[in-house]
Amino acid sequence: MSIHKEIKPTKEYFIDAETPWEEVAPGLSRQIMGYDGKIMLVKAKFETGAIGVMHKHYHSQVTYVESGEFKMTIGEDIRILKRGDSFYIPTFVMHGCVCTKPGILIDVFSPAREDFLGYEQLEKDPTL
Repeated sequence: MSIHKEIKPTKEYFIDAETPWEEVAPGLSRQIMGYDGKIMLVKAKFETGAIGVMHKHYHSQVTYVESGEFKMTIGEDIRILKRGDSFYIPTFVMHGCVCTKPGILIDVFSPAREDFLGYEQLEKDPTL
């Protein structure tokens, strides 16, 4: 059985003021805003200088820059992204960022990030 089939859907509504933030690194917190096994929405709050370390995963990811400014690396490409910009991370491509002005990124993952829910991160897409 796939881990993602075990993941139960969350409630329908998430109120920002009622949803806890989890510190994941110095100057970096995340707020999980809803998911089921197939999709997940996460807000990531960065302080200036905070680093989203370089990493890769099999999950598809699309991110919207709600606020702030980020030096984003996807593979070998480096760009400065600001409020209103977005980016797509292909599966298994190294990526990370450095926050240059405090802000929030809105991440959407498919399937849900099992590692954010306390499971071990899988090495490959279990649906293949």
